[in-house]
Amino acid sequence: MGRHALRRLLQMIPVFLGTTFLIFFMVYALGDPVAALFGDRAPDPATAARIRKDLYLDEPLWRQYAHYMGQVFSGHFGTAFDGRPVTDLMADAFPVTLRLTLVAVLFEMVLGLTLGVATGLRRGRGLDTSVLLLTLVVVSVPTFVSGSVLQYVIGVKWGWTTPSVAPDAPLGQLLLPGVVLGLVSLAYTTRLTRTSIVENAHADYVRTAVAKGLPRRRVIVRHLLRNSLIPVVTFLGTDIGALMGGAIVTERIFNIHGVGYQLYQGILRQNSPTVVGFVTILVIVFLLANLLVDLLYAVLDPRIRYA
Repeated sequence: MGRHALRRLLQMIPVFLGTTFLIFFMVYALGDPVAALFGDRAPDPATAARIRKDLYLDEPLWRQYAHYMGQVFSGHFGTAFDGRPVTDLMADAFPVTLRLTLVAVLFEMVLGLTLGVATGLRRGRGLDTSVLLLTLVVVSVPTFVSGSVLQYVIGVKWGWTTPSVAPDAPLGQLLLPGVVLGLVSLAYTTRLTRTSIVENAHADYVRTAVAKGLPRRRVIVRHLLRNSLIPVVTFLGTDIGALMGGAIVTERIFNIHGVGYQLYQGILRQNSPTVVGFVTILVIVFLLANLLVDLLYAVLDPRIRYA
């Protein structure tokens, strides 16, 4: 296991470098950050040249990238165009989005696994059909529609919670946005769990456990569910990074100043250091989540052994 983890960590290095270079190239090579600073006004050539020199933009792209990665490995992600260090923006935004993502993941994991197991064990019955139809509807409705409707009904009309989240983003106010963020993932988790349960319900190891006279609860929890969770864990692991990066719509609806808000502002204002810095951290989150999922395979299925 330790050797496999080390090998996976080494494999993450070229993936990280390649991904961050593509991001850096798309942001800096396909646009002009200096022109974005001045908006519609044409910058003075001398001023523009000085700013490019200060931002290291007068060097070839590969040198710009090498300089940026040197800053990253020293814990510095550059300075936003408003003068604030990007790390300060991260310190404000990431804790908020992490709490929001935690609410969404817990919501989709607990409810999704429960519904998936219940429908998988009752395939073809009324509950199974109803849940399948409901998840299909949830997947079909865009997040900005479901978020706006739930915000109006629960936050405005019924008054059960605040329609928008306060700047400090307390956990209680993040419950509704977390549900909105995790709705689509909940539907996929439910359907994926149900499919996996149905496929494994008639496997040889399940029939053997039943033939031994093991209690039904133990057969389901220790044998059927444990082996059926592998594809679900794979989806949940990759979904963590997707939720953090895809929270732009949800954070805009509920006025949450998290990662999605900062990315939206960075893209809108063409604030290149902010966009590249935040996306770099999201890449690291994706890679670490995939590593964790890979290591969990052996825990869930004893038949899996790493060389």
